[in-house]
Amino acid sequence: MAAPRAPRALAAAAPASGKAKLTHPGKAILAGGLAGGIEICITFPTEYVKTQLQLDERSHPPRYRGIGDCVRQTVRSHGVLGLYRGLSSLLYGSIPKAAVRFGMFEFLSNHMRDAQGRLDSTRGLLCGLGAGVAEAVVVVCPMETIKVKFIHDQTSANPKYRGFFHGVREIVREQGLKGTYQGLTATVLKQGSNQAIRFFVMTSLRNWYRGDNPNKPMNPLITGIFGAIAGAASVFGNTPLDVIKTRMQGLEAHKYRNTWDCGLQILRNEGLKGPFPYGTVPRLGRVCLDVAIVFIIYDEVVKLLNKVWKTD
Repeated sequence: MAAPRAPRALAAAAPASGKAKLTHPGKAILAGGLAGGIEICITFPTEYVKTQLQLDERSHPPRYRGIGDCVRQTVRSHGVLGLYRGLSSLLYGSIPKAAVRFGMFEFLSNHMRDAQGRLDSTRGLLCGLGAGVAEAVVVVCPMETIKVKFIHDQTSANPKYRGFFHGVREIVREQGLKGTYQGLTATVLKQGSNQAIRFFVMTSLRNWYRGDNPNKPMNPLITGIFGAIAGAASVFGNTPLDVIKTRMQGLEAHKYRNTWDCGLQILRNEGLKGPFPYGTVPRLGRVCLDVAIVFIIYDEVVKLLNKVWKTD
């Protein structure tokens, strides 16, 4: 009678051998935070240029003639470090932002995978949406509001913010805590759609690449290429939301009653060919590099953590 039981045991073990390995949310938080901090230090100048061009759309005549002119004027007036104005506020938020994003994604995906540990594209999209909403509420909205105010303040004749903590203190003193949560709806929509698109594309590409072997190793170069594709998809998918969010977080946000009013005023006053395409090129370059770097660093750190932190 013992003989028949062996085949059944082997049959039960076979699927387990091909089961995808899950990433512990704690590892995701550590790896995500490290990846986010490194990435923003590399890509911030493109974020600065993108924000300046979006804020400049309302000037008559515009102050900048394009990306190159924005860089030249900034360097001439403030030196190379001028391209890093606002970095501190973004850096302080980038680490927890990426930590929340990847931690929440892994937490949700671990509960939505099938019996073999695989995550299909649709569920990847839902997990990405949840991760984007979480990072928007917990980190991104206050961080982005402060960053945009800092950058916008530099264009004033007499800048009033002397640094990160001074700026935050002044914003809270003048506008209360809600002053750091301007454009929350737009930010939730932007981040939610951003991460939904990125993780949907990334999950789809990874599933295609790995085929029937969910644990097939991925070369960092392949991860970077897939990340760049996912980043590009998210840019073309939600640039209008990014423009609205920037307007709602600028120093002239009081002109708009809410997110919807901001979008309607843009359409009414500037049309579809107005600000919505602006900033797309610098944002495209930054986001593609951003997502590629983040996914590469994240995956490599997780591999390292798997060797020293056993969670199975």
